[in-house]
Amino acid sequence: MKKSTITINVSLDEQKVPENITWNATDSTADVDRTAKALMLSFWDGTDKTALRMDLWTKEMMVDEMADFYYQTFMTMAETFGRATRQEALVQKMKEFAKDFYTQFKEEQLKENKA
Repeated sequence: MKKSTITINVSLDEQKVPENITWNATDSTADVDRTAKALMLSFWDGTDKTALRMDLWTKEMMVDEMADFYYQTFMTMAETFGRATRQEALVQKMKEFAKDFYTQFKEEQLKENKA
């Protein structure tokens, strides 16, 4: 059986806030560690029927970047759910939610910028 390893390194400041996130994978074509401003990692524990999550972001992650990150994550989750279940009606609802979320975020940003 082939094995692949993904390594995530997080540098923390004195208050344990992430300052730097890097990652690499044994199957990657990249020669150097990749840098990320945020990460979301989820595992499904089938025994306990619970999701185990880790959400981290660096101090440099801007609010608009976080909204983009969430929008793209919602859309990816919808696609993954669709491939796993073939529940197209639910996939469309998830995508509509993602679009509404992003539209509302942009509207709120415009209001804040005008104030």
